[in-house]
Amino acid sequence: MKNKAFSVALCGVLAVTMLAPMSVAASSSTAEATSTGVSLRLVNGKIEVDKALKELAAEYKKKTGVDVQIESMGGGIDIQSTLKGYYQADNMPDIFVCGSDSDFANWEGLLADMSDQDWVSDTDASYKDKDGKVIGFPYTTEAIGLAYNADILDKAGIDPSKITGPDALKSAFETLDSKKDELGLTAVVGYCAEATNLYWSTGNHLFGVYEDAGLKRDDTTYVDKLPELDTDRFTDYANMVALFNQYSDPSLLVSGTYDQQILNFASGKYAFVTQGSWIGATMTSDDKEQYDAAGDFKVGMLPYAFEDGIDTIQTNSPSWWAVFQNDNTEEAEKFLSWCASNDGGQKQLVEGAGFISPFKSCTYVAADPFAQTISDYTAAGKTSAWHWLQNKDGLAQNALGQVYQDFASGSMDTDGFVQAVQQVLTQYYAS
Repeated sequence: MKNKAFSVALCGVLAVTMLAPMSVAASSSTAEATSTGVSLRLVNGKIEVDKALKELAAEYKKKTGVDVQIESMGGGIDIQSTLKGYYQADNMPDIFVCGSDSDFANWEGLLADMSDQDWVSDTDASYKDKDGKVIGFPYTTEAIGLAYNADILDKAGIDPSKITGPDALKSAFETLDSKKDELGLTAVVGYCAEATNLYWSTGNHLFGVYEDAGLKRDDTTYVDKLPELDTDRFTDYANMVALFNQYSDPSLLVSGTYDQQILNFASGKYAFVTQGSWIGATMTSDDKEQYDAAGDFKVGMLPYAFEDGIDTIQTNSPSWWAVFQNDNTEEAEKFLSWCASNDGGQKQLVEGAGFISPFKSCTYVAADPFAQTISDYTAAGKTSAWHWLQNKDGLAQNALGQVYQDFASGSMDTDGFVQAVQQVLTQYYAS
C-alpha cells in the first residue's frame, strides 16, 4: 500500500530502467556459509566506497549465506528522486541512504523502527524521528571543531588541552602571531568568509557552532529559539568570530576559496583552520604532495570554546542508512547489527572504506588524519550534535553568509554583527 503521507507527488511514465534493480552484485567469493536464498539490496550514496562496500557484502555472505547487493549512486544522480521512482514501481531497496530531515520525511511511516537494536546504545549518532524512534543507522561520522596543526602548537609551546575558554584561545592566537616567522606561518588561522561559494562554511557550520557547541546531543535550545538569538551567548560567539577575522590570512579572508584554505593548512601555513574533519581526505589525496612536504604533521581538533565550559566538538553522520519495512526487514536489521559490531563489519567499514566509526566500542581507527581525535572525543562522550539542518531552508546562502562576509571585511564591529544577524534572521523567517 502506498503511504498516504508520501511527501512528493509523482507523475509521468517511469523509465524502463527504473523497473528493475541496477545489476550491481556483491563479490562472488566462495561462501563458507550455505546460501540462505535471502538477498538484500542496499542503495549507497558514496560512489567512492563502492568497491569497499562490495567487499563488505562478500564477507557477510561468507559468514551468513545472505547475499547483499550494493547499488551505488553518484555522479550527480538525484538519489531521492530515483528512490521515489523505485517506490512507484514497487521496487524499493531494503536499505537506502538518507541525508537530511527532508529525505527521511519522504518515507514517513515506511521505515523500520530500529530503537530496539543493540547498536543503538553504542552510538550517539543515530537518526531519530520526531517521536524519538531510531530510523537511521550511522555508518560513518564527521566532526566540526577548530582543527589544528599539532606540530606547530608544540613548537610554539602551546598545549591544546589547556585551550578551554575564550581567554586561553585568544592567548594562543597572540602567541602564535608573535612567532609567525619562526614557525613559517602565513597566518594563525585559515578562516574564509567569502559569501558566494563558502556561505555553507560560515552560515551553516560556523553558525551551527552557536546553536550546538557545548550542549547535550539532544539539546535544541538555541535552534528552537530562532529567529530570536540568545544575545549573551551570541555575543560571546561573535567575539570568537572577531578573533578569526583579526588573525586570519587577509588575502583569503573575504575572497578565498575552499581549495586554497585547505591547501594552505595542509602546507603548514596555518596553525588552525575553520573546517571539519572532511578535510583530512583532501589533505591525503589532492594536497598530498604539500602535506608530505610539510611533514605529514599530526592534527587535532579543539572545541569552539567561545564560553568557558564548552568542551565538546560537534559530530554527526553526514547521512544514514534507513531500512524499508518489507519482508526482509529482520534480515536487513541483522546485517546492520553485524556492520556495527567490532567483531563484524567495523573493520572493513573503517579500514576498507575509510569511515570514521560512530560506535564507541569500535577499536579500529581509519587512516584519516582526524580519525583518532574524533574517536577519542566519541569514546569520552565529549560530543554535541549539529542541528543546523533544521534551520529554515536557504538561510545560510540567502542571509547569513553575506553578514559573515561583511563582518570579516570590517564594515561592522562585533555589536553590529550581532545586530545584523538578528535582523536578517527576523526578516528571513518572516518571509
